[in-house]
Amino acid sequence: MFKTIANAFRDKEIRKRIFLTLLMLAIFRLGAFIPIPGLDVNAINSNSNLDAGSFFGIIATINGTFGSQGTLFSLGIMPFINSFIIMQLITIIIPKLERMSKEGEEGRKKITQITRYVAIGLAVVQAFGFVMSWGDNFVGLFGNGVANQWLTRIMTVIILTAGSTFVMWLGERITEYGIGNGTSLIIFIGILSGIGNSIIQSIKTMAGQSGDTSALMGSIWYFIGFIVFVILLFLFIVYVDMAERRIPVRYAKQVKGNKMYGGQTSNIPMKVNASGVMPIIFASSFLMFPQMIASFWPESDFYSWYSKYLGVGSWAYIVVITLLILFFSYFYAQIQFNPIEVSKNIQQYGGFIPGIRPGKPTSDYLAKINNRITLFGAIFLAIIALIPSILVAAIPSELGLTNAFSATGLLIVVSVALETNKQLESQIMMKTYKGFLK
Repeated sequence: MFKTIANAFRDKEIRKRIFLTLLMLAIFRLGAFIPIPGLDVNAINSNSNLDAGSFFGIIATINGTFGSQGTLFSLGIMPFINSFIIMQLITIIIPKLERMSKEGEEGRKKITQITRYVAIGLAVVQAFGFVMSWGDNFVGLFGNGVANQWLTRIMTVIILTAGSTFVMWLGERITEYGIGNGTSLIIFIGILSGIGNSIIQSIKTMAGQSGDTSALMGSIWYFIGFIVFVILLFLFIVYVDMAERRIPVRYAKQVKGNKMYGGQTSNIPMKVNASGVMPIIFASSFLMFPQMIASFWPESDFYSWYSKYLGVGSWAYIVVITLLILFFSYFYAQIQFNPIEVSKNIQQYGGFIPGIRPGKPTSDYLAKINNRITLFGAIFLAIIALIPSILVAAIPSELGLTNAFSATGLLIVVSVALETNKQLESQIMMKTYKGFLK
């Protein structure tokens, strides 16, 4: 990766793209520190619950901890991600959208535009959820009356929606003019900033225990164990993320005119975790939505019941999110990999899998392999999703490390880092080919 970055900086055009990307990300981070007018930011920061099962804790998985701090970009890229997920699901269900997705570049532009509109609508709903979760922490920008308080809340919803729309625009500009993967890089920066802030806070907490030697040593050992655990988990995620099953394909020799074609051996790479982090995001969003709606009425019995029985660490939560991850893993696998279409393509070009007859036996074989690999990938994602529950019980909450750590966030960070490295390698390769042709 470091060699790829060094090679990228040697090329003038790619270097400009990198600097432009860094500038866009710096603007994003700047907006994460600008407070919204009319909010008591200090009260919000002190009262926000960032536990893994809380409303803001689930939001922090994608946005980082600044989502709970009453800033301009509190919503971050979350509405666009939810919109993207919804559009992927309904594109399969609605025939008109499915036909539109197959119309090439023009069809993709139309779907992207619809995704933007849906994202803005979701931003309004989620902004209202944020406003209700912040409660009475408003300073009455338009006065202290009830009507003026609600006017302040409405203005806050508008500002949050505008901030989320601007973040969505930044992501698209990074994708178009930067090094690519704009949305993913924004998520990447948000998660890293949240982890860094929480680790700094835990170090300050340990510094405050200097008068109590036993408490300080206990906290240090917990901190060291946490860092070692994260490093091992990081290596495990990288290993699984890059693991793949290669299905050998042989192509028969064909004589066309005076030339002979074929006679080569290739393979079909099938990744163990081909769906990436999407099943976890699907499952978390599915569990988060009722809690987000119930948070509009925090004193209601349903909100208390949902937080108690479907909160992180409860048996119901473990069972439900595991089943949801399994379901969405298989659902996403069916979208990404079509064994019938792959089998037809292999047969069309005169290929075959050794020991498997062409046609339906080949598609059945590919489907069986895909289902087995998807099962292992789903189990891996379920383990990743449940790790925060283990850490909540194992690490003292006063250190704040449970808020800093999200195995889902770490999986996103690894996936984005590997994908960005591939993007840079492909851009360097294109430059090399252009120079060769010249």
